[in-house]
Amino acid sequence: METICGLDPEALNRARISRDPRFDGKFFIAVTSTGIYCRPICPSRYAKRAHVRFFGSPAAAEAAGFRPCLRCRPEAAPGTPAWLGTAAVVRRALRLIEAGALDEGSVETLAGRLGIGARHLLRLFVRHVGASPLAVAQTRRLHFAVCLLEETPLPITQIAMAAGFGSCRRFNDAFRNTYRRAPRELRRAGLRGARARGTEEVALRLAYRPPYDWAHVQSFLATRAVAGVERVDARGYARTVACEGGHALICVRALPGEDALELRVAGAPPAALLQLSTVARRVFDLAADPHRIGDELAADPLVGSLARARPGLRIPGVWDPFECAVRAILGQQVSVAAGRTYAARLVERAGAVIQGGSDGLTHLFPDAATLAAAPLDSLGITRSRAATLRALARAVLEQRIDFDAAPEEVVAALAALRGIGAWTAQYVALRALGEPDAMPTGDLVLRRMAAASQRLLSARELEDRARAWQPWRGYAVMHLWRAAAAARMASPRPAGNRDAAARSAPSRAATCT
Repeated sequence: METICGLDPEALNRARISRDPRFDGKFFIAVTSTGIYCRPICPSRYAKRAHVRFFGSPAAAEAAGFRPCLRCRPEAAPGTPAWLGTAAVVRRALRLIEAGALDEGSVETLAGRLGIGARHLLRLFVRHVGASPLAVAQTRRLHFAVCLLEETPLPITQIAMAAGFGSCRRFNDAFRNTYRRAPRELRRAGLRGARARGTEEVALRLAYRPPYDWAHVQSFLATRAVAGVERVDARGYARTVACEGGHALICVRALPGEDALELRVAGAPPAALLQLSTVARRVFDLAADPHRIGDELAADPLVGSLARARPGLRIPGVWDPFECAVRAILGQQVSVAAGRTYAARLVERAGAVIQGGSDGLTHLFPDAATLAAAPLDSLGITRSRAATLRALARAVLEQRIDFDAAPEEVVAALAALRGIGAWTAQYVALRALGEPDAMPTGDLVLRRMAAASQRLLSARELEDRARAWQPWRGYAVMHLWRAAAAARMASPRPAGNRDAAARSAPSRAATCT
């Protein structure tokens, strides 16, 4: 790979010497004299340039025979955006691997989902990632295992299962091959003098590239929190999540003085921890590169000043794509508060009550099977909206909508349902799929904010205006939504349907923000 993230070897070397945390996780430094690879922020003394090689991912470094540094811990680096610098098919493959496609499935099955052959997929990965799909998947599992070894008191057997290894023997062999030591040796080093929390709760540190606007993320999620399922307060963001055989409670908060969030999980089986941490990274947009996004939006006369004022703005997600789609439909053409009220009623009437629920966390959000059979007449929504919800649930159950598909395929499948327009589909892509270029052009707030005068832009005009923001239109959306909310707070207007989005087609309602 001649360049990584658009940087040639000399630029990468300057970034290495700078130890700038904005490059953390975007590339990795391998030292031939030691056989170790590190993060760009590693505090170890600089190696001679002649001994240094650069890699775009930990998997590529490990495939070349280097082992991870135990001082800077490459497994704790912020995730690299999967869409950065790779072909479209590789981007989708990386998303699927991150979601666990190879934890139980084969490369052939993964290639089949992508519509190509396994050999061609391997060629693409070697060219764009520098390692095979299996190597990427194994590195992901091993790195998560190291986090559990160093940050939790879980038994090693449970860690092996949590990291997706079928047996302790497979885990030990893979660990020794990569780290040149047994897992128990790393545990002794990591937990020496530490006090075990017990296995009822697991706390994990999730790193990000600074800056990170936690205040905005917290406020955005608080405004939309669904009673019974979510709680947002000074302690952080907490919610209920469904797990195999039951449920778990998660809580995410900012760690003072650190470029990281803390994820606490209570009640989840160890096998669910890897998936829960993966989802948390997406929901809180931890793989974003704020420096690059800010640079590319800075030249725009409208969004540039907003991006400079709040460089750490992220896209707050929704935990489950189906839940996001349901909430988006409930919020069509009503205020944010009204949409939240409808969602809370749905949870109260159709959501499963959890045992021991307290502190406002009492229910699970209903799944597709539950929603398809649920009585929706008492929610206060229109018959057409209730029909849309049932149609969505049936489409998911019949696998006509697959939220693991490519974002453009999900958007097309959603928009094909009666009652779901382009706005709703793009909103799901933005908040549930983490698509950085999603653009709900039917939104009235965006059409008003993007207008140079008092005139409201049409959806087509907004689409033309937004071309300058590609491929980061989703971040421009967040900046404009936040600016509009700040303006409303500064000069409140009479209550009304301010946030309703325009209809994207005569028969389809669009969604509110």
